[in-house]
Amino acid sequence: HVQLVESGGGSVQAGGSLTLSCAASGYNTRVYCMAWFRQAPGKRREGVATINRDEDGGTIIYADDVKGRFTISKDNSKNTLTLQMNDLKSEDTGKYYCAAKRYYDCSLDAPFGNWGRGTQVTVS
Repeated sequence: HVQLVESGGGSVQAGGSLTLSCAASGYNTRVYCMAWFRQAPGKRREGVATINRDEDGGTIIYADDVKGRFTISKDNSKNTLTLQMNDLKSEDTGKYYCAAKRYYDCSLDAPFGNWGRGTQVTVS
């Protein structure tokens, strides 16, 4: 049974930090493109960061507005994905989703077919 389960969301003051985790059960994160997306109320879901398959160099892409503040990483031995978020801003508020795709494009605009249910992050 494959599933992506996010955790670690919560409420934090501006300037604070949170660490999101995604348990990727049934996935081999070594061969999947993994990503974090977020959706703010009334807005479209947007890509936050992606980390490519090991065979494609494990390259990382960040959205411009999180560069230098967020860090995406994965632990292939545990099949987990992490998003370390520092210096959080009110505009980072939203529901954060873990996503995975097996083939091809691993960019922020790529279509992902596997999603978790999300975890809420609120920055005040």
